[in-house]
Amino acid sequence: MTSPAAQLPSLGIDDELKRKLSFTLIAILIYRIGAHIVAPGVNVDALQAFINNNSGTSTFFQLYDTLGGGLYRATIFALGIMPYISASIIFQLLGGIFPTVSKMQKDEDGKKKLTQWTRYMTIAIAFSQAITFTAFTESIPGAITHPGFAARLTMWFTLTVGAIFMMWLGEQITERGIGNGMSLLIAISIIERLWPSTFQLVDRIRTGATSVGGAIVIVVLALGAIAAVVAMTIAARRIPIQIPRKVMGRGRVREGQKTFIPIRLITAGVMPIVFAQTIIIMPSTIAQFTRNETLLEISQLFTPGDWPYDIIFAVMVVLFSYFYTSIIFNSVDLSENLKKQGGFIPGVKPGSATADYIDQVLGRITLPGSVFLALIALIPTVVSRRFGFQSNFGGTSVLIVVGVLLDTIAQIEQHRTLRKYDSFMKTGRVKFRGRQQRFI
Repeated sequence: MTSPAAQLPSLGIDDELKRKLSFTLIAILIYRIGAHIVAPGVNVDALQAFINNNSGTSTFFQLYDTLGGGLYRATIFALGIMPYISASIIFQLLGGIFPTVSKMQKDEDGKKKLTQWTRYMTIAIAFSQAITFTAFTESIPGAITHPGFAARLTMWFTLTVGAIFMMWLGEQITERGIGNGMSLLIAISIIERLWPSTFQLVDRIRTGATSVGGAIVIVVLALGAIAAVVAMTIAARRIPIQIPRKVMGRGRVREGQKTFIPIRLITAGVMPIVFAQTIIIMPSTIAQFTRNETLLEISQLFTPGDWPYDIIFAVMVVLFSYFYTSIIFNSVDLSENLKKQGGFIPGVKPGSATADYIDQVLGRITLPGSVFLALIALIPTVVSRRFGFQSNFGGTSVLIVVGVLLDTIAQIEQHRTLRKYDSFMKTGRVKFRGRQQRFI
């Protein structure tokens, strides 16, 4: 009888892939252990009680924790990788504004400089967020067990170092493991919250707060949302590309090719939802921190579940979808690259006409994609309002997890394909050399 480990090669898992998967699992284990270690000197019960009693603050913490943070539990990894994500987004946006930064994003040496600058900015953002969170925690009665300058300094150092370690851990997963390290850490932190939501639903059924029929409807809606997100994440508009036959010199001929450019319906990913949620909860968050009466009155208009919130949120998601797509998708560069390779879109002139055509297609498919993003983000609010069940696994979480898992699976399949190709080439060389030796 063979062991399961001995059967791995038959499944197409080679030694290198096993090392990558093992390293990724160990890194995730380290992350999850640190995500449960409370920062020194913090009373988590007092912190969570205050957050749960303030809707604006609770919404902000839920959004932050969705993106990989652990502010609710005030752990040593409380800031998560949000400082790194914030720094990356800042430089990404700067690339669409300043030509110098955009040029650096295309050059190999420029990318290394931007990576280094992103790390420096991550440290600065992490330190500023550590100061802000420490000040917020100190304002809560009983949240700090031994208040004072020493406790404050310890919190600053712990949270900042935790964020830096998270950045390093994510980069190590990307380089030595499987998948995008930063995105994978976010997805794991989201998946962890699936089990408490499941147990919460079971307890509500047991106590009679939610009927069995209502629970079935919730599960069906969740599965339908996951299936829809998978379909929309994969869905793409294929723009046909024709590369003509070309004589390369010395009798070499490059045959003509027909290919396509896939433009996804959700090009912007989850970022429009993040931007919209960040801005729409800003008045209530600032009001909770400053206790400003005017802001408190304004924040009452932006309560999740009310129609003003839903309408404004949906409109903002659509607008940010167009905004972020225009930044991360450069049709001019794409048309120039096609022109250099001799490729063209049938019926469209190369150059500016190609860029205009791509922009036109992109504008058309962004609308249904942005509407879908708004709907998938609002469905959990509608479900919680209808059935009285508030889940920690919302539409934004589904989008992140599905996107990350699809990307990770694609990288594993790509690795296996490359290894099979290398093995085929080596086998071919051996056979060829054997025949050559026999002829000699």
